[in-house]
Amino acid sequence: MRRLLVCVLALSSLAALTCYSQQTEIPRYSAYGAFSYFSTPSLNLTQRGFDGDFGVNMLPWLTLGGDFSYGTGSSALVPNDLNQATKAMLAPFLPLLPPGYVLAVPYNATDYTYEAGPQFNYRHFQHVTLFARPALGAIHSHFTAKPADPIQAAIVNALLHGSTSQSDTVVFYGFGGGVTWEVTPNFGLRVASDFVHYNFFSNILDGGRNSVRVTVGTKFSFGRNIVK
Repeated sequence: MRRLLVCVLALSSLAALTCYSQQTEIPRYSAYGAFSYFSTPSLNLTQRGFDGDFGVNMLPWLTLGGDFSYGTGSSALVPNDLNQATKAMLAPFLPLLPPGYVLAVPYNATDYTYEAGPQFNYRHFQHVTLFARPALGAIHSHFTAKPADPIQAAIVNALLHGSTSQSDTVVFYGFGGGVTWEVTPNFGLRVASDFVHYNFFSNILDGGRNSVRVTVGTKFSFGRNIVK
């Protein structure tokens, strides 16, 4: 995360050094590919992967497009993460745990996000585009428990009914934005961030989750100039 913040500050500094005249060449289409950092603090889960989007510039201030991201990471599930029904299933095991035993089941998680909608651009500066957007889409998550000992294996088997993995797909909502340094009309460097809320694995976990995604990558633009 510290490295991503350094990238954000560096890009902002470069942007501040650019000239201030308005953009006069805006290609119709843009494609963006980036490194993705996806953090869910309530689960102590960090996932790293790839983000890509494609946009159509309808007007200088309005882009319509879609976004896809992939991320994977690992953490450990503890009893406080569980909902009341799952805690009730766990309760018979607790008196059987050895003294001082800390129950934290490791797991791997992989997420895919799909998003589409408008993006609102501010192009007053020749080499800098500021943008904001609503974040509305779906997240498909798959997790696999990795029991570290026979006790954890028995608990996972009971709670997941003989399986070690589950998948869920839910809707997320939130907002996002960022900045693009337009090196040329056809190439740019972009930093973007999104804050989203969703409620996945509600059959196991307690309540909804907030996540933050930060992406850093390159943008390529092509097609005819839409500036009249």
